[in-house]
Amino acid sequence: MRVLITTDVVGGVWQFTHELATGLLREGLSVALVSFGGIPAAGQRRQCACLLSDFPNSFLYESSTAPLEWMQPNESAYSDGAQLLLRIAREFGADLLHSNQFCFGALPIDVPRVITAHSDVLSWAEACREQPLENSPWLSQYVRLVGDGLNGADLVVAPTRWMLDALMRNFSVSARCEVIANGRTIPLQEGAGRQLRAVTAGRLWDEAKDICMLAQVSSPVPLYVAGPMKHESSRAPVEMGAATLLGPLPEDELLQCFRESAIYICTSRYEPFGLAPLEAALCGCAVLARDIPSLREVWRDGARYFCDPQSLSALLDEFAADPDSLCAAQRRSYRRARSFSAEKMVKSYQAQYARVLTEMETGTYAA
Repeated sequence: MRVLITTDVVGGVWQFTHELATGLLREGLSVALVSFGGIPAAGQRRQCACLLSDFPNSFLYESSTAPLEWMQPNESAYSDGAQLLLRIAREFGADLLHSNQFCFGALPIDVPRVITAHSDVLSWAEACREQPLENSPWLSQYVRLVGDGLNGADLVVAPTRWMLDALMRNFSVSARCEVIANGRTIPLQEGAGRQLRAVTAGRLWDEAKDICMLAQVSSPVPLYVAGPMKHESSRAPVEMGAATLLGPLPEDELLQCFRESAIYICTSRYEPFGLAPLEAALCGCAVLARDIPSLREVWRDGARYFCDPQSLSALLDEFAADPDSLCAAQRRSYRRARSFSAEKMVKSYQAQYARVLTEMETGTYAA
């Protein structure tokens, strides 16, 4: 099977698609990966170079600076990418398109179109804003791009039931829908010099992360924050209390930071899945998660939960004073994180690819 996968270079979608592409290649599939949203970082280019070296006859990577549908401006988000994808689909001989942007579900292509819904602007706004988004040409274009893509899709996947329900609340979805959790495989390395400190990571400029909460936290342990501070016109809050800012870190340095830390704090008020806490837990951190439905769905009893700066401060006080409580939390987080393996994710997508191909070939499910 030859699969054309789209990705972006801005957030966790890149890590998801790299993990998925690697697993599919190991299973004997051929993968063409196409990124949008900007120039890939040096680490992202190295990852693709490694895949090309390991799978020279089965892997192709191309990048485009075409904007993502949620970016401003977004008028050319579909048109700038469509011709590139049509050319690659033809030259690569793609059997299936797996788009991690909504809009390319509308691509006029005679193969099944699978969309993974990692997040959407409307459910983001519901979680992050007290008032609905102001109607604007940008928002109208976004809603149109998402709607057209969903209407063209043969299968829509979300990483949590919460995300799928949120998407269906805001958009019409007629395609078959499935939930496939994200997965990561990171070896646990003991003896990494773990310190009694807490870390958080992500797109700090995204108000969904609510990183400014840390300014109100009283912590007996050092706090570290990793991630980019700005994107387009968005900026991270200046005030983060006593937290130490690490800036954006390459993947290997971020994982090493997790291995050297005892606690991961997920402050997000909107988090359809959350790869960073999963990675941190696989590196041995106890996960402290904001008490929102999506994180409850993912972590169950594998995390401790807080709802405000005061309850987060109390958890940090507990862990600082009681090493046994901290160790127990680390074990629970690691055990839960192990259930989200890359192998499980890859096999689930493989099964859905095969099913949607059969549905199209036999006409048992109309495209």
